[in-house]
Formats: sequence, structure tokens, C-alpha cells
Amino acid sequence: MERILPVNPGKTTGDKNETRKEIWLAGGCFWGVEAYFSRIRGVVATTAGYANGETENPTYEEVCSGTTGHAETVHVVYDPEVISLTQLLQYFFQIIDPTARNRQGNDVGSQYRSGVYYRDPEDLPVIRSVLAEVQKGYQKPVVTEVLPLANFYPAEEYHQKYLEKNPGAYCHVDLSLATRNVSPPAGYRKPSPEEIKEKLTALQYDVTQHNQTEPPFANPYWDNHEPGLYVDVVTGEPLFSSKDKFDSGTGWPSFTRPINPGAVTYRKDLSAGMERIEVRSKIGDSHLGHVFEDGPPEKGGRRFCINSAALRFIPLDEMEKEGYGAFIPLVKG
Repeated sequence: MERILPVNPGKTTGDKNETRKEIWLAGGCFWGVEAYFSRIRGVVATTAGYANGETENPTYEEVCSGTTGHAETVHVVYDPEVISLTQLLQYFFQIIDPTARNRQGNDVGSQYRSGVYYRDPEDLPVIRSVLAEVQKGYQKPVVTEVLPLANFYPAEEYHQKYLEKNPGAYCHVDLSLATRNVSPPAGYRKPSPEEIKEKLTALQYDVTQHNQTEPPFANPYWDNHEPGLYVDVVTGEPLFSSKDKFDSGTGWPSFTRPINPGAVTYRKDLSAGMERIEVRSKIGDSHLGHVFEDGPPEKGGRRFCINSAALRFIPLDEMEKEGYGAFIPLVKG
């Protein structure tokens, strides 16, 4: 039997301006999720609270007992003229493991499940579209629940802006990711096939255009430790930061995440006698490499195994001159 949940449509907070929109996001401990979204350009207001449970006006202690059915959730009010729901959700999935059931970071329990809750039926196709794209980046099934908002109760006052009041408190979210709400410089485009062939070396062309793989340990960036930005060799689109690079021991450059969740796309790859997830650049549609689920667990567990031949590295001290000054905080921060 479908459970009937209490509804409290008057107990939400935020700007009621008709140009503003709202979404409710559950991603583990709400302290970090709230702090993260409050830092993203286009977000107008954030409120930590409890959503889609079976009791009215629950306390933090009751929710933590796991008996109320509520999820720790953040109500996000945003300006759709500045940031779209698609972009918000892309940033949301940067900070959670959507394949983990009833767990995020060190927190375990149904109150820490991941979820996207909505009121506007027009949001559902957008949510489903983003979820489908997210699933392409994982071999395990995505278990983030998507439901209409049944109820939302703001948490106690001491939970609001908790990390601002307690800077040293526990947080499972990398708050520096919020600064990645940066649009690529205008003008990036995919050149014509003739231009691409003229621009690239034979290896770069084979990798980016014909999905080939360069030799391990015999490529320029696998052991590059210099701070800087990695961009698509075809278009110049920013893809990865040196801050997210790690030594995987595979002989190819490895990153825990793209610089912007919308910078890459995913495809199922059944070549080489195995099933893998291919990673391609968004604007140039260049073959970059593959993503695996054996990366550092504390960084989200993913390993973006990328061909050096698909990248151009821009050292930190040259980023401003090359027009990538807006991305310097993502390398230095």
C-alpha cells in the first residue's frame, strides 16, 4: 500500500518572487550540502531541514533515530535566469555518491539517503534527463530517489548556516567545488574536420577522433605534477584541474572529477572485449578516455583515466595570459 505522507505546503522558506524557482536536495549531512549550495552563483536562499518523512515537526534527535522516514534535505531557492535546474543538479551530483544507498561520506542511515524532491511537475523531465546522464558515468545503479515533495520541515535554528557558525565542524562535502560554477570563456567551438586534422598531431587525431588509446607511461602528462589547467586539445574547453589529479599507477593522467560536471559526456563502450564508460568532451565531442570506479573513495570513488593526447596543459602562471583567469581559483584554491 502506498503510504500517505503529511503535507505542509506553508512550511517552506525562501523568496516567493515569481521569477525564482525551488528544489529540495538530500545528499547526506545537510550541514555541508547547505554550505555548498549557498556558495553557488544563482542560488538565492538555502534552508536545512527534513523532508518526505512520516511525522510532523520532527526534531533532529528523532530524525537521527531513523524512525521518522525523513531525509536530511536542503531547500534551494534559485534564479533560473542565472542558473538552470540542470546545472544545479549537475553540481549536486558532484558532491554525492548516487550509487550509495542510505549513506554519504561517514554518515549511515536512511536519513542520509540521497534524493531530489520537486513540486513543479515540469521539473520532473529535467531531473530524469540529468539522472540518465549521471547513470552513464557509473557502472553500479544510481539509487538517488526522485519524488514529489510530500513535506519539508526546517531544521532547528542552530543547524542553519551551521558551517559558517562552526568552521571546523565535520563536513563530507568539498566546498571548493562550489567555486566551479564558472562558465567557459565564449567562443569555444568544434573546428571543421579539415581544421582538426591540420591542427593536431597524428596521435592526437587518432585519439580524439578515432577513439584510440596512447601508450601508458609514454605520454607527457601521466606524471605531470605542475599546477595548471587541462583543456580539450581540439577546442580549448576547460576539462580538468591539477587539483583533482592523482597518481593512479596506470601510466595515464588520472583525475577524480571534471572541472565542471557539464564539461564531459558519457557513452557505453563495448570495444576491447569489455564494457567500459567512455568520457568525451562536451563541446568538441573529443574522445578523452574512460571513467572507472576505483578512484580515491574520499574523493568520490571515480577515476577519470584520460589520454594526454586529448589534452593541452596550461601552467598556472600562464592561465591569465591565455584567457583562463576565471579558472585560477579552481587550480590554486
